Amino acid sequence: MRPHKRPIHAVTTWVRRQPPKVKAFLAVVSGMAALVLLRFIVHDHDNLFVAAEAVHSLGISVLIYKLMKEKTCAGLSLKSQELTAMFLAVRLYCSFVMEYDIHTLLDLATLATTLWVIYMIRFKLRASYMEDKDNFAIYYVALPCAILALFIHPSTSHNLLNRILWAFCVYLEAVSVLPQLRVMQNTKIVEPFTAHYVFALGVARFLSCAHWVLQVLDSRGHLLVALGYGLWPSMVLISEIVQTFILADFCYYYIKSVFGGQLVLRLPSGVV
Repeated sequence: MRPHKRPIHAVTTWVRRQPPKVKAFLAVVSGMAALVLLRFIVHDHDNLFVAAEAVHSLGISVLIYKLMKEKTCAGLSLKSQELTAMFLAVRLYCSFVMEYDIHTLLDLATLATTLWVIYMIRFKLRASYMEDKDNFAIYYVALPCAILALFIHPSTSHNLLNRILWAFCVYLEAVSVLPQLRVMQNTKIVEPFTAHYVFALGVARFLSCAHWVLQVLDSRGHLLVALGYGLWPSMVLISEIVQTFILADFCYYYIKSVFGGQLVLRLPSGVV
């Protein structure tokens, strides 16, 4: 008799065989279902934003363990870490001068650990850094974000420079993971700790996106007005959604690999 496939394996096999449009539709439906579930489970949606930052910190903790335990930074993108430090530093400045709160402290802790990771890659573990694979130029993302921030930024009463910097860190955060995805695209094989870190980023981005979407729904669109007028409110939501979808494909293969009992994640062609 032919052995029965495990339900999860059967589902992932079926999904993998579907055309791109069907996969995109399934991803949207799954995301909407998760949002509905979160809306009923989480009453204070600000907790989702805190949870997103906590998951991001957890992902960095995994990197710290990798760097200290295995003494290697193979598979990690220094450029992604530098972009992360850049948007965190800018966001930290904006938080200090515009709205000092618990997020300021969380960003400060995350920035400190990110700078430590950068230091380890640049100096202590430089020999294991895959510089030839980390070939995504930073200015490809930083420059467009800066130009976009000049034209589309909040219309609040704060200083113009602060509003532009605020917009810059929002846009930069949305694409800061691209160099890390390029490294994984070049290697095709992602070792466990790096995979855990990128998956944590994906979960953090989804929680952050859910926070904004649910806030807009609960306020019946009034939150968009509070953020300002023009294109800025829409760009905030678009940035959150872009962050989520950039990592969605990787997260799918990560979950599939975990349930399949694979320690090393092998990415097929065309992923990320």
